[in-house]
Amino acid sequence: MADTTANLDLPRILPAQAQKHVTHNEALQLLDAVVQLVVQGFDADTPPATPGEGEVWALGAVPTGAWEGQAGRLAVRAGTGWLFAAPRPGWRAWGRAEADLRIWDGAGWGSLFAGRAGLGINTGFDAANRLSVAAPATLLSHEGAGHQLKINKAGAAETAALLFQSGWSGRAEMGLAGNDDFSVKVSADGSSWIAALTLNRTNGHLGGAAVQQSASDITAGRLMRADYGFCRGNILGTVGQAAGVPTGAVIERGTNANGDYVRFADGTQICLREVSTLTTGGAAVTFPASFISAGAYRGSGMARSTTPVVTAVDSKTATQINVSCWDLSGARVSRQVDLMFVGRWF
Repeated sequence: MADTTANLDLPRILPAQAQKHVTHNEALQLLDAVVQLVVQGFDADTPPATPGEGEVWALGAVPTGAWEGQAGRLAVRAGTGWLFAAPRPGWRAWGRAEADLRIWDGAGWGSLFAGRAGLGINTGFDAANRLSVAAPATLLSHEGAGHQLKINKAGAAETAALLFQSGWSGRAEMGLAGNDDFSVKVSADGSSWIAALTLNRTNGHLGGAAVQQSASDITAGRLMRADYGFCRGNILGTVGQAAGVPTGAVIERGTNANGDYVRFADGTQICLREVSTLTTGGAAVTFPASFISAGAYRGSGMARSTTPVVTAVDSKTATQINVSCWDLSGARVSRQVDLMFVGRWF
């Protein structure tokens, strides 16, 4: 029979041994130390200056002083000296300093949960869902400042997202799904998905099925894009169109050497001009903005005169017109005439 026990390495009392109480007391001290094992700290290398009776330390790789040569063992304070015990694989110890439960694996003290395949709280876990929780709520809180929940993926083509399910069938997902742009997706059946909103990671612009797809898109329920709709910032400006669809502002107002004009996004144009007629022929009037054609506008003129005159036009084009004034005798006269032309610019 061996002099020590197989599991705890406790000294046996031999049949012919004198002072059996010494061996018995040593065994009790070791039992008191390793049963319900609690250590003051793990990986300790320097003995404390004033150790308490019965305190246990889990020694590190290079212990010094009274612990020299006892690497990896348990040091137990006994009276004025130390007892040493070798931990066995599977022993569990609570570390006071670390507030952590650890297991001896034959080479070191590892955390109880280190290397575990998974953890299920009030439920089981599997290879895909290695952390599973069944509860009315799950709380993640701060520790005096902020708090972040980090979801990382291996590459751009992978997915890092939060998936919301109903009856274990996906209905909504938000995150980085298949690329590095943030998206919010929805599904009616868990198989076919619609990217309702996407946020471009480069410029922060919004896209997706919930946003207008083109300037002519008037699908009910979609969000209007700033460049497809109108607001205070783009009501006034340069108007434009492509295939009859406005591409610029709603109203454009301008002034140049040929007068004033107003253009509207629907194609309406108004030109205002002041001209002095001639006694020798028609006064050429160039419009401040061109109409689409000679037949696309109408005009009127108000002559500034204290006697009756007739105002007439000729040589009409898309860009100009001639204006004349006659008195009642049929003679050309010179008058200031205020002109207004209304038509279409497209």
